[in-house]
Amino acid sequence: DHGVLMPNARRMLGRLWRRRPKAVDMHEAYVRWAPVYPARPHNRLMEIESAVVEPLVRSLAARRALDVGTGTGRNLATLSAAGVPFIVGVDLSESMLRQAKTTVPRVRGDAQILPFADGAFDLVTSSLMCGDVPDLGAWLGEAARVLRPGGQLVYSDFHWSWTTAGWTRTFEGDDGHSYELPFHAHSTEEHVALLRTHGMVVRQTLEPMAPERPTPVVLVIHAIKPDVVSEA
Repeated sequence: DHGVLMPNARRMLGRLWRRRPKAVDMHEAYVRWAPVYPARPHNRLMEIESAVVEPLVRSLAARRALDVGTGTGRNLATLSAAGVPFIVGVDLSESMLRQAKTTVPRVRGDAQILPFADGAFDLVTSSLMCGDVPDLGAWLGEAARVLRPGGQLVYSDFHWSWTTAGWTRTFEGDDGHSYELPFHAHSTEEHVALLRTHGMVVRQTLEPMAPERPTPVVLVIHAIKPDVVSEA
């Protein structure tokens, strides 16, 4: 049937007939992106983020970890390589979860209403998911809730300077067309203030840059939920 283009041919024609990326909502974006979204750092931004996050995760010796916005499982592989015995991934997109090639348990759920018990984990991770979340406080409150006292939170966000630089989030779907996702920008100060509101102590805020960029491209935060101090 000459009316059906093979995937490679569709991508080639998409490049030849490239237009302005089509704006899509978050649900449609991940449906279109999931079939071509590899479970590894696959662009410069993700490589920069991973170079900071992976050594930090390895240094924490966690026993029970939750990865929020796990997608196709990039952080699940990082946690497994770090030797974490019990790992769970959660993501709102069923399409992304179906693409994950891993035996690690994964569940569908909203970062703003996590389907887990209080104090269930000693490490929560999340990579570049905050830009998808309109209510940053709800997500950080849930992360704090599911951490045990002494538990740690390691997560990243698109740097707020994206908005002033005019950068956008775009990707190429398996149909060869370009799409643009919405994203919610959150300042470093907003992150820190909300973490403190939810009882978290910020250990580090890191703002790595790409060598070719004059401004930071990503924000990485490491925070801890303090141990409960009993009164005498």
